[in-house]
Amino acid sequence: MTSDSETPAGRLVCEALRAAVSAADLPPDALLAVALSGGLDSTVLLDATVRCFGAARVVASHIHHGLSPNANAWAAHCERFAASLDVAYAARHVDVARAGGESLEAAARDARYRALDELCDEHAASALLIAHHADDQAETVLLQLLRGAGVAGLAAMAPQRADGAVPRLRPLLRLLRAQLEQYAHERDLSWIDDESNADTRYSRNALRHDVLPVLAVHFPGFRDALARTASHAAAAQRLLDQLARIDLEHVAHADEAGALKLDALLALDDDRVINLMRHWIRARGLQAASSVRIADMLRQLRDAAAARDGHALRVDHAGHCLRVYRGALFWEAGDSTDTADLDEGAPAQKTALELHWQGDEVWRLPQWRGSFVFEPVDASTNDAAGDVVGEGVLRTAPLVARSRAGGERMRVAGEAPSRTLKNLFQERGVPAWKRDVPLLFIGEALLFVPHLGVNREAAPEAAHGPWRRIVWRPDLLLA
Repeated sequence: MTSDSETPAGRLVCEALRAAVSAADLPPDALLAVALSGGLDSTVLLDATVRCFGAARVVASHIHHGLSPNANAWAAHCERFAASLDVAYAARHVDVARAGGESLEAAARDARYRALDELCDEHAASALLIAHHADDQAETVLLQLLRGAGVAGLAAMAPQRADGAVPRLRPLLRLLRAQLEQYAHERDLSWIDDESNADTRYSRNALRHDVLPVLAVHFPGFRDALARTASHAAAAQRLLDQLARIDLEHVAHADEAGALKLDALLALDDDRVINLMRHWIRARGLQAASSVRIADMLRQLRDAAAARDGHALRVDHAGHCLRVYRGALFWEAGDSTDTADLDEGAPAQKTALELHWQGDEVWRLPQWRGSFVFEPVDASTNDAAGDVVGEGVLRTAPLVARSRAGGERMRVAGEAPSRTLKNLFQERGVPAWKRDVPLLFIGEALLFVPHLGVNREAAPEAAHGPWRRIVWRPDLLLA
């Protein structure tokens, strides 16, 4: 490896890089992925990473967005540069799809990071190095200020984040672009310029070309000042997150994983509710909600609580919906069907599916996004007691999965009376939006209902095995 002590710029870059990797506490000889766009910043970062840690520990990762007519040329340039350093090269094409109201920049950024995480996973990289520098940080803080962002937005880019597939490190965050240019010229590096960087229709470019040069004249130290603002905001956000975790322990529902107690939540003042809601939304892996959206959620929750009509509440957000059932606040998939009262109007029916059971252990049902699992039951244990079905019953007629049509009845125990599914769901506290599940029939007889169990009218408790226990597992729970 070449010494990094030849020039001031070389020392600055390599010292910052070594400090960032050391602070990340990575395994010895960890593989480092470098996000390589081909621009100045990432070119310097890749070159310096090879100098500091050796080519064998580095993989250059390039994302092809397809947004520029020059994208193929950029990819070819990056591959040649990686080869010149004897570094492994990985590339991924992505399609940039914008959600409603999302900017092209945001959509491309999200697609890029997803693809980079995938490449890190494929190549077993221990960390992803990103080439953002002090000028980028200043632009980000200003953009967030102008957008009226909260504390989390003003925290801008963290030197290290652990919310991706691997830790994301930004070792150059305290260095100026001018210092990176000096390094590149000293090392005789070549790089490409994205023509879109000159387009001032993009907010960041407008700041870079029209605003920051004026700030630099009147406030020469503005980059350091904005970096301090980001650091203070990050510290404040950590405290807000700590408060949210404390509040979450207080309002978490004891019997429903991932749910909140509505009355305990609304006992907090509005600022704490909003802070907790933001934290809860992030913890559930959902897209962050705007201040207006959070305020609207809170208003609807308070209105529903005052009217004692939480059952009717539905607030849609990011492909999910916020629901209340028996005082518990849930996030559920947004396309869940409310089947609270099928006797008064059934939802759109899904196509019935049929299976001739021959010892199958899993029956996948894509329409319902889940599977029926037929678990073998060990006859030598107490597992054979209770809610099981004899294999002979499963073979007597085709198994049929159907939507609820309304009016179905079942008997959950041998001596119990037959009751409607609606009454049984209500008795067991199954929320309305969890009732859109497939009913399992044996021929024309109802055999099994998720959340309720086996219908003993169709399958009396058998004295002899072998037996199977029927379980309904949504996709996310299927091992």
